[in-house]
Amino acid sequence: MASTTRHPSHRTSKQHFKVCFCFRRMFRLKVVVPPDEINTVFEEYSHDGIMTMDDMCDFLVEFQGENEGVTTHAQTIFDSLKHLNIFQRRGFHIDAFFRYLLSDLNGPLAEVYHDMTAPLAHYFLYTGHNSYLTGNQVSSASSTSAIINALKKGVRVIELDLWPNSRGDDVLVHHGGTLTSSVKLRPCLIAIKDYAFLASPYPVVITFEDHITPSLQDKVAKMLVDTFGDLLFYPENSHQMREFPSPERLKKKILISTKPPDSYESQDKRTLEEAPQRLEEYHDKSRVNYKDDSDDSDDEDDTPAYRDLISIRAGKPKGKLKNCLINHNQVRRLSLSEQELEDIAKNHGTDIIRFTQRNLLRIYPKGTRLDSSNYDPMIGWMHGAQMVAFNMQGGGHYLRYMEGMFRANGGCGYVKKPNILLNVNDIFDPKALRPVKTTLQVLVYMGDGWRSDFSPTHFDFYSPPDFRVQIGIHGVPADRDTKYTRTIEDDWVPVWNEEFSFPLRVPELALLYIKVVERDFSGSGDFGGQTCLPVSQLRQGIRAVRLRNRKGELYKSVRLLIQFHFLHNTL
Repeated sequence: MASTTRHPSHRTSKQHFKVCFCFRRMFRLKVVVPPDEINTVFEEYSHDGIMTMDDMCDFLVEFQGENEGVTTHAQTIFDSLKHLNIFQRRGFHIDAFFRYLLSDLNGPLAEVYHDMTAPLAHYFLYTGHNSYLTGNQVSSASSTSAIINALKKGVRVIELDLWPNSRGDDVLVHHGGTLTSSVKLRPCLIAIKDYAFLASPYPVVITFEDHITPSLQDKVAKMLVDTFGDLLFYPENSHQMREFPSPERLKKKILISTKPPDSYESQDKRTLEEAPQRLEEYHDKSRVNYKDDSDDSDDEDDTPAYRDLISIRAGKPKGKLKNCLINHNQVRRLSLSEQELEDIAKNHGTDIIRFTQRNLLRIYPKGTRLDSSNYDPMIGWMHGAQMVAFNMQGGGHYLRYMEGMFRANGGCGYVKKPNILLNVNDIFDPKALRPVKTTLQVLVYMGDGWRSDFSPTHFDFYSPPDFRVQIGIHGVPADRDTKYTRTIEDDWVPVWNEEFSFPLRVPELALLYIKVVERDFSGSGDFGGQTCLPVSQLRQGIRAVRLRNRKGELYKSVRLLIQFHFLHNTL
C-alpha cells in the first residue's frame, strides 16, 4: 500500500510505501519545477523576471522557429494563462512560462496541410485489412463495430469479404473458410455511410473481396445505390480512366474497388467450382477473375450494373510477378501480399515505384498472421505503395508506426507522398546509398503526469517508479536507430536532460518513435506510454509531447518535455 501526504502549501509532498506490517518506506516527492535549462531560456527572453507579449513573440520566432501567425499565437498563450495567479498584468513569470511549455498549445506537430489536388496515386491512404473482424483471423466475431472504430480513427480504406449465405439469396461478410462469425452486408454499408466522414471529409474506398454469384452482385449493386445514393462515385467508362481523380475532387465520396466481373456464364461456373478456403495467402487464387461484358444489364431496373459501380478496378495478372508492374494506359489497383512485395522488391524496386506513380498498390498481411498481427509498413511506403493494409484490431509497434504516419496532414487519412517517390525523371531506388540530408537532434528534458494517470503502486509496490525513455527512428533501413536515456530511480517527475542525434538520409519517410519504460529490480519493464510522430512535421524548439497507452489512446496528463532541432546538410 502507498499513501501520499502533502504540505498545505503544496510545495512539498511525501509518499509512504508499506513494506511489511511494521515498516514503511518514505520518499520525498519532487515538486514539478522547470529544469535549469528552461530557466536559462526564460532569462534570455524575459526582463526582470517578466515575459511580455513582445518577449513571447521573440521567443516563438527565434527559439521555436515559428514564422506565421506569431502575434495571434502569443495572444492565445496569454489568454490561456491570464486567469491563473501565476500571471501578472505586464506578462508572466517562469511558472507561467513553464506551464505553457507543458500545455497542449505547445504540441510537437506543425499544422501542415498537404496539397490535395493531385491524383489519388500520389497519396498514402490509411488502409484497413479485413475491416469487419474484431479479433484474430480464424475464430473472432465479424461486426460493424470494428468498421466504425476504424473509421473513427481516420481509416479511409475499408475491406469487406463478400460471400453468399447458405440459401444463396443474401450477401454475408466474413473471413471465408474459417470459424469467424458473419454479419450481413447491408448493416456494414450503413455503418460506413454513418461514420465515413466523421474523422475526415476525404474519400472512403471500399475494397471488396468478391465471392458471390452474378445475381448477388446485382443485389449488391442495388444495396450500394440505395445506401449511398449521391455519395457513391462511379464515373462513366472507369475502365478507360487514365488518371485517378484527386482527393479534393472526391471529398465526401465513397468509391468501390474490386475486380470487374466476367461474363455471367463463366462467372457462374467459376463461383460453383470455387473452393471454400479463404486464408489471405490464397486470396488472389480463390477470387473470381473478371472481364467486362456489356450484354448483362437488366433492362427493367435503372440500378447501374455491378461492374459500372467499380471506380477503382483491381487485378493481378497470372505469371511472373514482375509482369504485374507493366504500365498500361488505364490506371488500376494491384494487390500483393507482404511476402510477394519483399520478393519482387529484391530485384525490381524501381519498377514498383514507377508503377505506383500512376497506379495504386495495395499490400496485405501474409496468411500466416492468424493472430491479426501486422508487418513493417515501411517496406510498402518506401516503394510507393498507397494502400498498406493493416489489422486495426491488432497491436504492437508496427501499428504504432502506422498511426504515426497518419498523424501527418491533420490526421485526415491521406498523406502526400514525398517528391522523391513521384519524380518520373529520377526514379527513387530504395537500395541506393545516400548522403545524410539532415540530422535530427532530440533533447529529452523531463516527464510528468504519471502520478495523475496511474495509481501510486501501479509500477512498483515499494517505491516510486524508475523511468527511462526509448527514442528511435523508423524509416528506410539506413536511417533506423534506437537510443535510451539513463534510468531515473524513484521519481514520478524524472529529469533526464539528455540529447541524442539521428542522421537522416530520407527524412521525408522517417518516423520518431518514443516509448517510456519503468525499470524495476527484476530487469523487466512496465509500459509508461508511447507515441509516434512523422519527422517531416516536427516543430523545432521545446515541445510538450503527450504520450499514449498501448491502444494508441492519449493519456490525460502524461507527457514529455522535449526539444527538437534540425541540422541540415548543405553539401
